[in-house]
Amino acid sequence: MTQITFLHGARDRLQAIAAWLARTGSEGKRVLVYVPASERGEQLDRLLWTQPATGFTPHCRADDKLATETPIILAAGLDHPPHDGCLLNLSDEIPPGFSRFQQLVEIISADDGDRLPGRERFRFYRERGYPLEAQDISGGI
Repeated sequence: MTQITFLHGARDRLQAIAAWLARTGSEGKRVLVYVPASERGEQLDRLLWTQPATGFTPHCRADDKLATETPIILAAGLDHPPHDGCLLNLSDEIPPGFSRFQQLVEIISADDGDRLPGRERFRFYRERGYPLEAQDISGGI
């Protein structure tokens, strides 16, 4: 069953996601980032080129020829995921087919526009019996 981790209380969702991906990528973990909104995908892509401040976080889009070799993949859809390890949700909806992944990570900011849909997703997962972990990241990642 998919393990679901909620990291909540971020000051800025995209910054927190970029920081989490930088740390996770440096540990060698493969992550598929579900980002169906192209504007958000472009913003995250730019951030990852500058995170950490002295480098960048290796990443590419799902349709890139280097996707099989790159630890962090940005995907607008989940029809043909390159792996079933870790999925990070950068949408405000339940990711389609999330249950085929070993882990789902949700990073939620303190902003109501982000926090309220995040609560609905948390409730959805809890009602279906998924193992949930919640961690306050208001002090940083």
